[in-house]
Amino acid sequence: MVINLLNLFFPKVCLACQNHLTDNELHVCTTCRHQLPLTNFHFDSSNAVHKMVYGRVKLVEATALLHFSKKGIVQQLMHNLKYRGHEVIGQFLGEWLGEELKNSDSYKTIDVVVPVPLHKSKQKQRGYNQVDKFGRALAIALNADYNSSTLVKLSATKTQVFKDRLKRSSNIEANFTISEQETLKHKHILLVDDIITTGATIEACANALFTIEGIKLSLATMAITD
Repeated sequence: MVINLLNLFFPKVCLACQNHLTDNELHVCTTCRHQLPLTNFHFDSSNAVHKMVYGRVKLVEATALLHFSKKGIVQQLMHNLKYRGHEVIGQFLGEWLGEELKNSDSYKTIDVVVPVPLHKSKQKQRGYNQVDKFGRALAIALNADYNSSTLVKLSATKTQVFKDRLKRSSNIEANFTISEQETLKHKHILLVDDIITTGATIEACANALFTIEGIKLSLATMAITD
């Protein structure tokens, strides 16, 4: 009765289309789920994520769950995740991708999941790292550790998700460093982020991570820009 009253006065809505959810729907309505543009990149070793960073970052595996396009359903989800406090979207997408990756031999050697970090001022302002729950869900699915402290962002940058490729690429690349070396030595790391657009952020993170002895690096993102 209490739950029904809450739904009456504060109805649950789809985080993609804002339509009311039915009692059997959670976070995203059935219609939007069916419309999500899945990439299935983890079934293709020569996928677009690999190609985007080819020659810049040496990756064992790379994937993105969704295609991102301006004014599309994925943009709405990302906006709600980053700017409206709906962290549950990250967990929803992480659990979805995790169910697929855990059945792939290519990802069974992952030792630790590492999120692309926010600068401490940006995280304080937002209150959370939008990649955190995505990464934690993947770590659980892959039976891996989760490490959000070793990779550190040194400088704050303005939000670039909705900028075009040329404007984003022309921005000064953010700097990342490693707080300590021992924890990740000789580990197979899965680096995770929300959206990959030009690969510049991933390259900067990889350059920092590859200062650690003996690591292997793979990548998983929520989405890739078209």
